Amino acid sequence: MSKKDFLPIILGSDENAYGTARLFCEAYRVRPLLLCTAALSPTRSSRLFDIEVIRDFELDDVFPGALLAALRRCAADYEKLLVIPCSDYYTGLLCRHYSQFEGLIANRFNPVEMLETFDTKDRFYALCDAHGLDYPKTAIALPNERESVLQRMPFTFPIVVKPENSNATEYLRCHFEGQKKVYFFDTREQYLEMIGKMNRSDYQGKLILQEFVPGGDGAMRVLNSYSDADGHVRAMCLGQPVLEYYDPKSVGNYAAILSRGDRALYDKLQVFLEEIGYVGFANIDMKYDRRTGRYLLFEINPRLGRSSYFVRTAGINMMKLLADDVIYGKRGACIYNENVTLWSNVPRGILNRYVTDPALRKELARHRMDRTLRNPADFNLKRAYRIARVDHAQFKLFKQYYFDKEASSVK
Repeated sequence: MSKKDFLPIILGSDENAYGTARLFCEAYRVRPLLLCTAALSPTRSSRLFDIEVIRDFELDDVFPGALLAALRRCAADYEKLLVIPCSDYYTGLLCRHYSQFEGLIANRFNPVEMLETFDTKDRFYALCDAHGLDYPKTAIALPNERESVLQRMPFTFPIVVKPENSNATEYLRCHFEGQKKVYFFDTREQYLEMIGKMNRSDYQGKLILQEFVPGGDGAMRVLNSYSDADGHVRAMCLGQPVLEYYDPKSVGNYAAILSRGDRALYDKLQVFLEEIGYVGFANIDMKYDRRTGRYLLFEINPRLGRSSYFVRTAGINMMKLLADDVIYGKRGACIYNENVTLWSNVPRGILNRYVTDPALRKELARHRMDRTLRNPADFNLKRAYRIARVDHAQFKLFKQYYFDKEASSVK
């Protein structure tokens, strides 16, 4: 029996993994394989893919052997294998152990040195300086500098605080009262109260302190791109988040996005990505600073994120670009999105209540809303029930945790 063209192997089982699988199904009618530590709610009761749960799959001493075994098994039936990581730690594991996979993975990844640059703020912002990219004023605190850093930070309160990306896994494994992925502090006293709790935990990683750039959720921007195996950018799509999550487990993620276009920004970031030799998917977070009219870069994630289905809503299927490039050798001119469309991961009732900007509220009302998990081609009662339960929970979470950043700075 002849082999099939290719198989997508997706690492993870969250909304990002589901959206990635959905894109492959829509473009090629293939049935991807999901490998994960646990089957999370977004990918349960789906008919789109096969899912294999591997105990401790996220651990360094388990991941290489488990993935290699899966690759060897699948290579018997498929000409080529694409592997798509759907989280930072899977991306890091894949890049660190890439040489162990015997050439069985068809798509390329960025070298570990580049990932380490993105994960380390001082190195990342040095890279931004070298390429003329703007970023927020920043101070970095080692564990023994968490209090003293306030004396040398080149900005004043309000501030934003988060663990450095390179320490994210360590941070998530620690637990203390009030723990969040991202913190907003109005005063020195609020910051020191959190630090006291953190210091009593096991977290020994760096902290990033940044100036709070004025503006609410609507001032944020996210740009997703795909660069081919030779480092040429093939697609770029800008999004304007209109609402973020606020509960401690999800804060920092986008709940709803309007796709946009900005050719000057596209051109600037395309030059940057091509100059550093970037390959694959990029997810670039930034904020528009109305004081200067500049975009301030926060970070580059070397993979697509939970909200990346907004690019498909705008008309671009990133997985089709990947497979056309790597599997079929098809490359066209770079696509620069200019469409304005609405993607959301929460019900419209939440947008109607918590998007406070009058101009954005009017714009939202003009657009049909697309949602990653509400897929007509994958409808069944179990999935519908799961999604309804998640939606119901979101109303409670927003009611409990939401605050208006624009009205109160960071309260």
